[in-house]
Amino acid sequence: MTLEECRSFYAQEIRFAANLSSAALIEAFAHVPREKYLGPPPWHITSPEGTALSIAGMRSASYTPTEDPRDLYHNVLVGLDIAHNVNNGQPSALARWINALDLRPGDRAYHLGCGVGYYTAIMAEVVGTGGSVVASEVDSDLAARARENLAGYSNVTVHAGDGAALDTGICDAMFINAGVTHPHRPWLEWLGHGGRIMLPITAAMGDTGLGKGVMLRIVSDRGHLAAKVVGDVAIYSCTSVRDPRLEPLIRKALATRTLRQLKSVRRDAHEQIDSVIRDARAFPDHCRAPSWSPAQGTIDLWIGRQAALRGSSG
Repeated sequence: MTLEECRSFYAQEIRFAANLSSAALIEAFAHVPREKYLGPPPWHITSPEGTALSIAGMRSASYTPTEDPRDLYHNVLVGLDIAHNVNNGQPSALARWINALDLRPGDRAYHLGCGVGYYTAIMAEVVGTGGSVVASEVDSDLAARARENLAGYSNVTVHAGDGAALDTGICDAMFINAGVTHPHRPWLEWLGHGGRIMLPITAAMGDTGLGKGVMLRIVSDRGHLAAKVVGDVAIYSCTSVRDPRLEPLIRKALATRTLRQLKSVRRDAHEQIDSVIRDARAFPDHCRAPSWSPAQGTIDLWIGRQAALRGSSG
């Protein structure tokens, strides 16, 4: 198979693995050269299962080296920093989340945690030259690589540093590719009418820098923020948008699957709710910090009419 044929086959593989509905997104996976973003060969390939076992300490990381770019066009992880378990991400997982953003030509999108820019390029292809993508990466080396890799896209801007501190302006879509304990208030305020945001609500996995939880889709509609959980996630954390007081609440909500019933997000001043999860007995009083008040920027995640998680605006 030629490299172009491999890319086309890969795009179809991702289409079915991620149940993609966007023809433009499928075409972007067939068009963007993955090898351009991964540095020079040899490339080191591994599986999501192997990486998970390595992080859990159940076995050492195992990679297969290759110098054939055709080998990159499978639903596999490619190491960027093997010593720290940093990789290019599983294509089907990232594709599923980008698909849920419902990107359209002309959209202005934000991508936090862009790594070396491969999936940013995918997004840029979908929004087209009439749209734009603002990307950020906290790792300065990866940000430099992303900036170089994306230099050919006039509709992409890459920022190095904490993406939570970046003023993105009004966006049609936001892809937060790092785990948080709550939605960052500015992100919600920068969503335009009909704006969509994908973000991972996670609980920390020890001192690994990783967290596991659920991927949340929030849609802004005339001041209402509808929410829906779209899948599971294990991902590195966005340390500046994490509230340690929320960690035990998230763990409980994940264990009881209560978080999966999430329906909406509230950021307006409203009557204080006694319970943090559906059952008021789920957490002890010390978990319900009285300082978490609407006046101080509280954001509540709601299950129907009941608050699911209450966190500071970060």
